Amino acid sequence: MSDDLASGTVSALGGVSMLGGAPEARASAIELYARHTAGHEERLAATLQILREAAAAHPGTIIQATSLGAEDMVVSDLIARHQLPIAIGTLETGVLHAETVALIGQLEARYGLQVDVYRPVQEAVIEFVRKNGERAMYESIALRKGCCGIRKLEPLSRMLAGRSAWVTGLRREQSNARGEARAVEADDQGRAKINPLVDWSWNDVWHYIATHDVPFNPLHDQFMPSIGCAPCTRAIAVGEDFRAGRWWWEDEKAKECGLHVSQAKA
Repeated sequence: MSDDLASGTVSALGGVSMLGGAPEARASAIELYARHTAGHEERLAATLQILREAAAAHPGTIIQATSLGAEDMVVSDLIARHQLPIAIGTLETGVLHAETVALIGQLEARYGLQVDVYRPVQEAVIEFVRKNGERAMYESIALRKGCCGIRKLEPLSRMLAGRSAWVTGLRREQSNARGEARAVEADDQGRAKINPLVDWSWNDVWHYIATHDVPFNPLHDQFMPSIGCAPCTRAIAVGEDFRAGRWWWEDEKAKECGLHVSQAKA
């Protein structure tokens, strides 16, 4: 990969500052995307019912694994607004944008709840960077997935230890790889995986955010619909796919970190 592919959009440890060499672009995500569409109320009611049933079926052993993206902020708002007994946890990979990390405190202050934060094992991170360098994710898919494994998959395994169910913000519309997701399914470990927004559109998500004044990542105002670690996220251009800004230097079929892909498929 050429040096300007990374440095012209994101630095290895920093956030987006330039897109194609142009000054940073901003827009109001709410103005761009929030639209009331037919059936929204029905989809919202169905989502709430899914969450209530999941909480009842897994008392004390269910957690929302939030990436702090727009969808997950909607789910957290529903959990808090309706006082559902669902814990909330997130993965702080060590290379998130500052704007993403700040949402953890905002969530806790806004809703008066605790967000359980899971971080990678520091020794494993240090060894990986020592051996492969800070730009390893750009060198090969195997190294990028190795980085994801240390920073995301291992902490997720600790988050889900002893849990019988977890809640995500997956939507079918997000990508082809997620097009077959169901509202309730099983993960590779036999846990229930609850995807209550699976039928929602991007307009639905932002209509809910606007209606209920849900806090959201300001990077969404910089044309980043899907936000992951800073080195692996860039803004998207008009006409690009929803997740085009994630691992943009890789083949389209590789664009998952492993959190939502079965190990057989991975």
